[in-house]
Amino acid sequence: MVISATTVKELRERSGAGVIECKNALEQAGGNVEQALEILRQQGLAKADKRAGRVAGQGLVEAYLHTGGRIGALVEVNCETDFVGRTEDFKALAHDIAMQVAATSPRYLSAEEMPESEQLDPKEVCLLQQPFIKDPSKSIDDLVKEIAGRTGENVKISRFARFELGGA
Repeated sequence: MVISATTVKELRERSGAGVIECKNALEQAGGNVEQALEILRQQGLAKADKRAGRVAGQGLVEAYLHTGGRIGALVEVNCETDFVGRTEDFKALAHDIAMQVAATSPRYLSAEEMPESEQLDPKEVCLLQQPFIKDPSKSIDDLVKEIAGRTGENVKISRFARFELGGA
């Protein structure tokens, strides 16, 4: 099957993946861009899992104040290099995560942090398991892994805090 350069370009713009990866994914998907996106997403997740052990000592702290300044959130999102930490994709990820924290008030970063005595749904109280507020078909963990796949670095959320006016 012959894949046109415009189709490869479209997939590249939507996914952030390299030209060769886009072309191979399109060939696997028979030219279907949506299926190719899913293939790239799964490949990105597999690559992200391989990088998970690498040190992520760079990144940024992002603040989000909800309209009216009554609710705010701080998040620390880490990556391996300061170069990636300054990219627009990485900054957008940190902003989206801070907005998620402000909106959903998670108690824990992951299900592993939950005490065994807690009988709560991890999708409600664990940030990484929560559905993303802008696209509920993805979890926050999926979002982090997508950026890790695009950047080629280990990306992780280290910590977060949520503040509400008058809260304890």
